[in-house]
Order: sequence, then C-alpha cells, then structure tokens
Amino acid sequence: MSGTLEEKELRVEVARQREVKWLDMFHHWDKWIKHRFQKVKLRCRKGIPSSLRARAWQMLSNSYELIEANPGKFEELEREQGEAKWLDIIEKDLHRQFPFHEMFAARGGHGQQDLFRILKAYTIYRPDEGYCQAQAPVAAVLLMHMPAEQAFWCLVQICEKYLPGYYSAGLEAIQLDGEIFFSMLRRTCPMAYRHLKKFKIDPILYMTEWFMCIFSRTLPWSCVLRVWDMFFCEGVKIVFRVGLVLLKQMLGSVDKLRELQGMYETMERLRNISPDFIREDLLVQEVCLFLIN
Repeated sequence: MSGTLEEKELRVEVARQREVKWLDMFHHWDKWIKHRFQKVKLRCRKGIPSSLRARAWQMLSNSYELIEANPGKFEELEREQGEAKWLDIIEKDLHRQFPFHEMFAARGGHGQQDLFRILKAYTIYRPDEGYCQAQAPVAAVLLMHMPAEQAFWCLVQICEKYLPGYYSAGLEAIQLDGEIFFSMLRRTCPMAYRHLKKFKIDPILYMTEWFMCIFSRTLPWSCVLRVWDMFFCEGVKIVFRVGLVLLKQMLGSVDKLRELQGMYETMERLRNISPDFIREDLLVQEVCLFLIN
C-alpha cells in the first residue's frame, strides 16, 4: 500500500516540476521560442500539463497577441446580426458536438450558447468563408479549455495560420493535402497504400474528418489532447504524421488486411477506429519517430 502511495506522490511531484518548467517558459516566452524552440517542442511532445494547457495553446498559436491587438472586437462581432443561412446551420449543429460532455449536454446550455457565439462571430469575421461544419468540434474542444473570446481567437489562428483554406467552400486545400498525404503513405507504408489503391479508396473519404477536425472525433480523448499539444507547437505536419501512423497501425500488416476484404469493411475500420489500435504512448512515440526520419 505504501508503494502505491509513494508512486502517487512521485507522480504529483513530477507533475509539479513540469508545471514549474512551463511557468518559467511563459515568463520568458520570446526567448524560448527564438533560442530554445527544440526544448519547447520536446516538452509539447511529452504533453502539456492540463492545468496550463489553455495558456500554452494560446502562446503557441500566438492567439493571445490577436486578443491584445483587437480589444473589444469579439463583443463587436457578437453584436452584429450575422447571415441567417449560417445561423440556421450552426444552430442545427450545436447538439452534435460532444453530446455526452457535461458542457454541451444541455440543449441551450452555456456550452452550446458559447459555441454558437464563437461560430457566429467567425462567419462575420470572415464572411468570405462563412461557416464550415468541421469548425464546430474544433471550437468545442477549445471551449472545454478556455473562455469564449480566447477560444474564438484560437479558432481564427487554426483556420488562418495552421490549416489555411481547409474550411473554405471548395475544400481545395484538403484535396491537395489528400494527394500529398497519399504519396507520403506510398513511401511510409506501401502495404496500406496498395490496399487503399486496390479498392479505389480516395484519401478525401476518410482523412477529411481526421484533418479538418484535428482528430477530435476520431481518437480517444487522451490522444486528442496529446495530438493538439504537438499540433499547436509544430503545425499541420503533426496531422499528417498522425494520419500515417493510424493507417500503418490499421492496414500495415497481412494479418490486419485479412479481415478487410473490400471497400466497405476498410471504410468501416477507418471511420470507426477501434481503441485497440491506439495507445496514447505508442501513438505519440510513432509520431515523433516519423518526425525524426
């Protein structure tokens, strides 16, 4: 029993030390980013302490600078009317976002209201883009960690800096990245590539939700947070690497392919990824190995 207690105390101590390191980084952020970025990257790969995740995501994305540069802008966007066509679609999407999470469970509850505020504000902020349904789960994840205004500016950074063009009407950016992704798969896991090619399964069929929602609707929650920690630090390449690791784990051996006799079975596996294929530590380790190679 004492051993277990000691282990718990050790875990708490390690968590505290990591928090102290992150707080120190926050206090000298520009220096760390300019001169010790490799160390920042390493700490993001280890996982950002949950108590500091909101602040870290804002610092890494520079969304905190947008807040400072645009005082009162979010409230101003909220006061505007917004286009009826977008508001109707957003309204219909609210209850689909993490319905079992306490924040979004109640129809018309605070979580759903804040989500509506953010998504509506974005359609006014970027009328040329309007609203894309994949933005809703992304905004919801942000809202689980930070207030609406901070979540809004973080969403702006994701849409404009990290995944530019992903949420515009034609989906050209995601289609182009689908082609790049497929050519990377050919190099990194020829077996998975041949299988998908054989059944004419275009990357757009499975990777659209993966990439546009940054795996928030695909992976177990602990994995989602680890992926987002790395994504905010290193950008879209993390999304590519996670996608490649998943395909390698699901389609990368003769045994795994034996059960997948056609397009339907393959698509079922890709759309409903079993937690058996994903262990948080293994996923992060594989993603980091990809980055070294």
